[in-house]
Amino acid sequence: MSTLEAKVTEFLAQKRIAVVGVSRNKPGAASLIYHKLKEAGYQVFAVNPNASSFEGDACYADVKSIPSPVDGVVIVTRPALTEEVVRQCADAGVPRVWMHQSLGSGATSVSEEATRFCLDHSITVIAGACPMMFCQPVDFGHKCLRWMLGATGGLPK
Repeated sequence: MSTLEAKVTEFLAQKRIAVVGVSRNKPGAASLIYHKLKEAGYQVFAVNPNASSFEGDACYADVKSIPSPVDGVVIVTRPALTEEVVRQCADAGVPRVWMHQSLGSGATSVSEEATRFCLDHSITVIAGACPMMFCQPVDFGHKCLRWMLGATGGLPK
């Protein structure tokens, strides 16, 4: 699977998705993505090793702790942590990973090493962009962002 559109379509066709990096202390991209997926009807699992619950839902210490396999994992962490998360995904048999990227300096989860690891372990990887630019219904801001990144070559391949 080579095109971004195909990878996104396959990722969002799944129903059990984990979001790594949710925070109970400071709302951020992971929390917004978690809510968006949940509102869109996905069965979403919060992952943060420092929390036992997230807004009333169970929160898991790592991907391997989720009671039954998930179809995909959205990673919203620092790149150094992304490398550990993709290894957990391989151990847990997760076939799809989306490494989140926002605008701004350092606002990425993308790691070249983690991307290579996914490719070497037959994990479909989206290395960049934000699921909120694709998960329906897409809000106006994310529509604009997707258009702008597409026009400037800023979307992942």
